[in-house]
Amino acid sequence: MSQLQPVTISTGPLSPEEVIAVARHGAPIELSAASLSAMAESRAVIDALVTDDKPHYGVSTGFGALATKQIPIELRTQLQRSLIRSHAASSGTEVDREVVRGLMLNRLSTMATGRTGVRPVVAQGYAAMLNAGITPVVGEYGSLGCSGDLAPLAHCALALMGEGEVRNNDGALVPAAEALAAAGLEPVELREKEGLALINGTDGMLGMLIMASADLHLLLKTADLAAAMSIEGLLGTDSVLAEDLHALRPHPGQIAAAANMRRILDGSPLIAEQKSSDNGDGHRFTRVQDAYSLRCAPQVHGAARSTLAHVESVAGYELSSAIDNPVVTPDGRVESNGNFHGAPVGYALDFLAIAVADLASMSERRTDRFLDKARSHGLNAFLADDPGVDSGHMIAQYTQAGIVSELKRLANPASVDSIPSSAMQEDHVSMGWSAGLKLRRALDGLTRVLAIELLTSARALDMRDGGLDSSRSAPAVTAVRREIRKVVEGPGTDRYLSPEIEAVRILVDSGVLIEAVQQELGSALN
Repeated sequence: MSQLQPVTISTGPLSPEEVIAVARHGAPIELSAASLSAMAESRAVIDALVTDDKPHYGVSTGFGALATKQIPIELRTQLQRSLIRSHAASSGTEVDREVVRGLMLNRLSTMATGRTGVRPVVAQGYAAMLNAGITPVVGEYGSLGCSGDLAPLAHCALALMGEGEVRNNDGALVPAAEALAAAGLEPVELREKEGLALINGTDGMLGMLIMASADLHLLLKTADLAAAMSIEGLLGTDSVLAEDLHALRPHPGQIAAAANMRRILDGSPLIAEQKSSDNGDGHRFTRVQDAYSLRCAPQVHGAARSTLAHVESVAGYELSSAIDNPVVTPDGRVESNGNFHGAPVGYALDFLAIAVADLASMSERRTDRFLDKARSHGLNAFLADDPGVDSGHMIAQYTQAGIVSELKRLANPASVDSIPSSAMQEDHVSMGWSAGLKLRRALDGLTRVLAIELLTSARALDMRDGGLDSSRSAPAVTAVRREIRKVVEGPGTDRYLSPEIEAVRILVDSGVLIEAVQQELGSALN
C-alpha cells in the first residue's frame, strides 16, 4: 500500500508522526511480540470471569443503563454482535478517510497495551484492515464524545465482523464482507467484552487533534510569511520585529513568529527605502505606528503557537493512555472507570478553533488594507488595473470576510454543550467529536484566507515594482512571488478569479511556499 517505513505498534504510545504516517499517508503497521503477549495475558483475565457468578460489566451484563441485566453465557456472543450493530448508527456526510484511519489506529494502539482484554486476533484484524486500505464508512453524526466515540468506532468494529459498508483501497464503496474477502481476510466473531472494548475510546477526536496540530504548524509559518509580505507590500516598518523588543515579552511563540518575519524580510529594498526616504521637505520619513494587523502580528501568531503547544501536550497524554471501560489493570483487576470522557481532548480542539479564527481575522484585515486607496500608500483602489472598469481583488476580500465570519461561528466551543443520553446514565458528555469536525473545517477556512492574502500581497508588490524582473522585495519574498507567478499571472485587467485563489490555496496546503522560503534562507522557519 505504501513505500513508507512500517509503524510498529507495541504496548507504549504511538508518536504523533506515526499516527499521521498511517492515517494520512498509508504507512503499513505491524504488531510487536510484546503487544501480542500483553493482549493474551489480559484476555486470560477476561476468560476467567466468563463463568463467574458475580456480574462483570461488559462481560456478563448489558451496557449503559442496562448494566444491571445479567446475560446468560449462551447469549454473550450475540450480546457483542448486538452491541456493535445497534451502535453503528451514524448519519450524515461521510467523514474523511484519514479521520477513520486515525480512529482505527488509535483504538488498535489501546488494544495493544493489553489493558482492554481483547484477543490478539481482534487487534490483528484491525491491523490487516488498515494495511489493506479498508476504510469503514462513518457518518459525521453519532458521537457525543463520551463513553468514547461510540458510533464511529462501532462502524469500524462492524466492518471487522464483515458487516456494513467500507471503502476499499481504490475508494470504491463495497460491502465489508466483499472487501475482507478480496484482501484475503476472515471476519472476526467477537467474544465477551470485545465489542465493548472496540467502542470505548476517544480515538476519533484524538486523531483529528493530532492531524490538526500538524496542519497548524504549517499554517502558522504561512501566516508569518503572509504578514511579512503584507508589511513589505504596504510599505510598513520592520522595526517592531526587533529581537530586543520581543525579549521584553518573552512568550516563546511570539519570539519565534517575530524571528520568522525578520528573516523573511531581511534584505528588502522596499523596507530600506522607507527608512531612508523623505517626505518632500528634507525630513526623513519613518512610519513608526503601523496598524495593529501588521504591528501586532507576532503577538497574535505567537499566542496561537502557545495554544498549539498546550494542545500538543494534551495529545501526548492521550496517546499514552489506555482508555476502555471496564479496563484490565496491570495487577489483573477488571474495573469500571470514566476515562472515556472526552473533555480533555474536546477542550483542546475548541481552543485551537479560537486561535484559528483569530489568525484568519487578522489576515483578512491586512488584505483589506491593500484594497483601500486611503490606506494602501499609493496602490490602485482594490488593486484594479483600471479602477471602475476593473474590480481587482474587491470580491476576493468578500470571500475572505465570509470565511472569517464562518470561522468565528466555528470558534464557538462544542465542549460547553452536553445532552444527556442512555436514560440519564450518560448525563454529561463532551461533544469532542463535533469539536474535531468543526476544527477541520476551520483549518480549511484559514488555508483559504491566507491564500487570498498571499495572492493579494503578491499582486500589490508586482504593481509597486513592475513585476518580478525588477523586484524590490526581500529575497525570500521574491522566491514566494516566483512560485505564485508559476500558477497565477501578474496584474492586468480583470480575470476569472476563483481558479487563481484555488491555485494559491493548493500552494499553501502543499507547503510549497514555505519550502521556497526555507530554501532561500538556507534553514527552516520556526
